[in-house]
Amino acid sequence: MGTEFPEGLPIGEHWVEAPAAEDVRFPYDGTLVARAPAADTALARQAVDAAVAVRDRVGRLPSHTRRAALLATHEAIAAQRADFERLLVLETGKPLVDCRVEVDRTLLTLLTAAEEVARLHGETVPLDLLPSGEGLLGFWTRKPIGVVVGISGFNYPLLLAAHKIAPSLAAGCPVIAKPAPQTPLATLWLVHLLREALHAANAPRAAVQLVTGGPEVGVALTTDRRIGAVSFTGSAAVGHRIARDAAPTKVLLELGSNAALVVAADADLDAAADAVVRGGYYASGQACISVQRVIVEDAVREEFVARLTQRVPQVVVGDPRDPATRVSALIDRRSTERVCAWLDEAEKAGASLVAGGRVTDGVIEPAVLLLDAERDLAVWDEEVFGPVVAVRSVPDLQTAFDLVNDSRYGLHASIYTSSLDTAFAALDRLEVGGVVVNEVPGFRSDVMPYGGVKDSGAGREGPRFAIEELTVTRMAVIRPTTKKP
Repeated sequence: MGTEFPEGLPIGEHWVEAPAAEDVRFPYDGTLVARAPAADTALARQAVDAAVAVRDRVGRLPSHTRRAALLATHEAIAAQRADFERLLVLETGKPLVDCRVEVDRTLLTLLTAAEEVARLHGETVPLDLLPSGEGLLGFWTRKPIGVVVGISGFNYPLLLAAHKIAPSLAAGCPVIAKPAPQTPLATLWLVHLLREALHAANAPRAAVQLVTGGPEVGVALTTDRRIGAVSFTGSAAVGHRIARDAAPTKVLLELGSNAALVVAADADLDAAADAVVRGGYYASGQACISVQRVIVEDAVREEFVARLTQRVPQVVVGDPRDPATRVSALIDRRSTERVCAWLDEAEKAGASLVAGGRVTDGVIEPAVLLLDAERDLAVWDEEVFGPVVAVRSVPDLQTAFDLVNDSRYGLHASIYTSSLDTAFAALDRLEVGGVVVNEVPGFRSDVMPYGGVKDSGAGREGPRFAIEELTVTRMAVIRPTTKKP
């Protein structure tokens, strides 16, 4: 497939032998994709040692060197994008159409991070606003925060890793990537290409390293007091534990969600129904901002549900290698069993399964649940991470906004409406990191600030905003001296 990189793990200036190997299997049929190297805590500490050893050198790399390495990696991936797409399909089980989008977004992230290198600067400060500051010169600059540990999830392994690695390097920080155990291959390839680009630019390969392994490896990385920052994408439970254990190290968290889409009575119902199908089932529902909760005003409930249920059977289910497929197997059998259990729990509690929900050849058909009353159900309260949307109706928009906010999560939400007043009310009222009007909550441009509130995390991604998170201001206060003649 063209995915040629050395055996072992990229630690320090070389690739080192891993003490073990783990199977990476194609989620759709269970066939073996590759045996991937698995690290231990000793290799995790070795990676931190190597990162600390080059921290000062990386922090002083010229802007043109950091920019050149990122651009060269962008070009290398673009030249081999078809191979990256196929590899992503095999290790994630995600439909090809979504893997193509992932590569596109990865390329944009690398390019934008390279561009942000030129914008990494400070500004002057008027210190003479008080008499005590007269005659003083003040300005601040940004300095790298230090070694960064970037831990990414399985659902978008290449893109999530790029959002950790590229801003870190742009900011002048050595970075140690830790991919999810199920999906390390595309990230290994990305790191290899970037390390070679760094070497070609006379920079240390150890500026970017990768360590695989289980939770014990993650603990060894995140609790090392020599680390400047941890950037984690994953579940809320794991994120909370990292934040506690890593303190006082800075921790950036991109955690779970149960994104809501509100359908106002004046909405274009066809557009809203299309959005639920498009935004609820992409990546087989394994996206933290996929549509999970649909809140519709009573006046249009029946009409909207009819339009939605007409569309859901048209979603193509099957082999993710087929360009027509939109929903395929989840990452593993345990995830499939959990989603099915949540659907069963909801039905037993009185919810109506009006579309999909069956499992065919290991794939859950896109499901629509109707919830008529407020109940404590995992399928509504938690993050499904599968091809399921739950619909609930409300008497008015005030109640809809309250229902969106009645969640421990707050990443993205959206509203469909033809009223500008309603749109701005949603922007003002919804307690989330991003409000999307007349588009899916899963819309994300990789140049915008991305992150949530409450249990959805802390900090923001997007190269410009991640670089701000991974640098610290250093204030300079100077009183010029005058030499007497």
